[in-house]
Amino acid sequence: MTPGPITTLFIAIVVLVLGQQCVKHVRFLREFNIPVPVVGGLLATLCITVLRAFGVEITFFGGLQEPFMLVFFASVGLSANFGLIRAGGSKLLIFFALVVGLLVLQNIVGVGIATLFGLSPVMGLLGGSITMSGGHGTGAAWAEVFTNNYGVDSAMALAMAAATFGLVFGSLIGGPTASFLIRRAQKKGMSIESDDQADVADLAGQDQRTDVGSMIRVLCCLFAGLVAGTFLHGLLEDTPLSLPTFVWVLFSCVIIGNVLRISRLYHVNDDANNTVGNVALSVFLALALMNLKLWDLANLALPMLVILMVQVALVFFYTTQVTFRVMGGGYDAAVLVAGNCGFAMGATPTAIANMQAVTERFGPSRLAFIIVPVVGGFLIDIANAMIIKGFLFFT
Repeated sequence: MTPGPITTLFIAIVVLVLGQQCVKHVRFLREFNIPVPVVGGLLATLCITVLRAFGVEITFFGGLQEPFMLVFFASVGLSANFGLIRAGGSKLLIFFALVVGLLVLQNIVGVGIATLFGLSPVMGLLGGSITMSGGHGTGAAWAEVFTNNYGVDSAMALAMAAATFGLVFGSLIGGPTASFLIRRAQKKGMSIESDDQADVADLAGQDQRTDVGSMIRVLCCLFAGLVAGTFLHGLLEDTPLSLPTFVWVLFSCVIIGNVLRISRLYHVNDDANNTVGNVALSVFLALALMNLKLWDLANLALPMLVILMVQVALVFFYTTQVTFRVMGGGYDAAVLVAGNCGFAMGATPTAIANMQAVTERFGPSRLAFIIVPVVGGFLIDIANAMIIKGFLFFT
């Protein structure tokens, strides 16, 4: 049974509505910031798995996933405001360098453990920075690449399982880890006051209303990036600069957005851009999860679980022993650790939620709330794409 494109899209939207209702009424899902499309998509997958056991196999139309995925990554690129990087100053660049170091270590751990189990290094990458720091969106995008180019049929199922695991543990360890660091600093007599010297420029623009006109202008920018990125992918496909289409789309929109800002031709409406991006990501994840084949996970459950548990230990050790110390060992550094745990194992919203929980208890940290959204919002996606490409070249 194969529903057509319109029916498939309708079912995906119904899945999102069901996920929305579940998150609204189940406290656990709200507290751990489990995304609506993940909840709805997993419910759909369970239903499809049960139907398969009774001899009814459903395969949804697959041609819709890529367009929605590309629109999402285009919105990530368009949000990359270089002015925000200047606002964060040298500490933002130092924190970004630390994040890049963790991305590399996550992939070393994933590839190393996968090799010990006799699995392809690609499996290890799925349990590395692709899903840990990339989350569900990046995980699903690379899973498509691994399925099409490396013949890993279970890539999507593994990516979604790993990303969901990371999201839960990113929420679990972020706040407690920061609180542990703050209390330890207090016992040693150290000040935990915020270094409130961050200079936040007014980067909001004059008109940030989300109306039909602003949506049309944002869509124009996004689809210009889609066209440019698709062209670059085709042009460089058989060269050493070959990258997945979504990476070129992201890069293209980074350039388009910042050229428009610098030239003052148009200040990107961030609210409209985020709305389009979030809708595209939600539909993309719903479509991806609806096509999961949970039965492919049976033989890979133990190796992947080992990889993910080691990743939790790695993030805890790295953030407490490296990130905290290098970022100054003060209150801002502790709040940054909470954010780092969030997007090193989940997503930027998890990072923000972690930091909010800490600052509500101990006090504000303006610096952390400048640095984490910039690094977790778009810089990490750019760095992650290049690092993953590098690991694939050597594996």
